[in-house]
Parts: sequence; C-alpha cells; structure tokens
Amino acid sequence: MSRSEASSFAAVLFDCDGVLVDSEAITNTVLRDMLEELGWALTREECMRIFVGKAVKDERGLIEAHTGQPLTEDWMVRFRERRNERLMHEVQPVAGALQAVAAIHGRLEGRIACASGADRFKVELQLEKCGLMPYFKGRVFSGHELPRSKPAPDVYLAAAAALGIAPQRCAVVEDTVTGVAAGIAAGATVFGYSPAEAGHDAPDALRGAGATVIFTDMARLPELLGVSLKTLHNKLNLYRERGQLDDEVAGSPNQNPER
Repeated sequence: MSRSEASSFAAVLFDCDGVLVDSEAITNTVLRDMLEELGWALTREECMRIFVGKAVKDERGLIEAHTGQPLTEDWMVRFRERRNERLMHEVQPVAGALQAVAAIHGRLEGRIACASGADRFKVELQLEKCGLMPYFKGRVFSGHELPRSKPAPDVYLAAAAALGIAPQRCAVVEDTVTGVAAGIAAGATVFGYSPAEAGHDAPDALRGAGATVIFTDMARLPELLGVSLKTLHNKLNLYRERGQLDDEVAGSPNQNPER
C-alpha cells in the first residue's frame, strides 16, 4: 500500500478484544463461572452471545434480573482480578494482527489508535502481553473513562480528536454489532472483521449495522484499507451486478462511499 493509496483514510481506529487480541473466550469463561456462582447457569457459548461487545458493568440490570442479586462493586473487582489473571497467562494476538498493525502504523506515520469499550487496565495489559503496545502507546482510549461506552460513539470521537483527524477521514475496525454501531455513529467508515471462530458477530449482522467491508483475514487489512472509498463503491456495485459479491468485499448498500 503506497502513501498515496493510504491517503484514502487519514487514521485507523481499532477495537481491541476480538480485533487485536484473541480474548473473548478467556473473558467469557471467567464471566460464565462467576455468573453461575450467582445462580445464572450459562454455557460459555451462551455467555459469549449475550456479552461479547458489551461492558459487563453496562449489563447490570440483565445480570441482576437473572440472578436475583445486586451486582456489587466488590463482585466487579473480583471479576476483573480473575479475568486479568487468566488474560495475563493465556491471551494471544489475533492471527495476522501484529503484521497488519505494523504495516498500517508505518504507512500512516503512527496515526492509529486503540478505542475499546473495556477498562484501560485490561486493554493495556493485553496490548503489552501481545507485543502491540509499541504501536499504540499514548493512543489507547477506554469507554469506561467517557460519559457513554459503545454503541455510543464517544470512544471513537475521543480517539479521532486526539489524533487531530476528522472522524469522517477515519477507518474503524470492529467485530461486533455494538462496535460497528459506535463507529458509524462517530461518522467513520467501518471495516467488519468476521472470521469463523466464535466470539465475532456474523457477516450479515455487521453489514446490517453499517459496516462497509466485511473481511475474514486480518492479514488482508492493509490491502483493504488501500482501496479508496470511491473505488470500493464502484467495485461493490460491479460485483452486485455480476452476482459475485462475497464476504471479503461485501458492504452495506446504504453506506455513502464519499464522506
């Protein structure tokens, strides 16, 4: 991707869990165990379907309705401690993420950020453990520190403002409907990552939420970001006319390609 090609987007804003780090199964195993201790029995898969892409603290009402117990701050502290201990020993980067981030960081001269709905300690722990922190140091943003978390756009607006780039000139990389909604609400163009593994929302769901491109291989992201929005729009229309549209290039037909 040349510098002229990369100029389609002035900055790239990444979600963390499921996009940069393979953490959802770990976190939801701990959450499932602790919810069962409160009286709400779920499989890990059920837990992931309910909670992936959401902050546990924001689901207080749902948890209390199923357990009949208040979700206390002490419980939240213990959950984070148990979760962090597992992540410290087990979390790994998403396949292809290190190479993709390094390439994009270099070609955009550092104009990337990590904008997560998770708490800062968790985000930074994972980036450090996975060797990604050098690319994001000083540019990590947590929805816990803002008035609203995803699906509100606050964390992406904060990241774009810190980089000095209008959100309309940013690409957002997300893997959940909640995150896509946040990126779209911020005014960014969203690339939806939807591999086959559990923990990521399905292509149709991401597309329905407004993602412009759906892709399944993180190693392809630098290439996909090198396509201008106008060129991408023209290609999508051509593929639709030929009946050749697939999940690697499929996007929302309502997305405006020239923001």
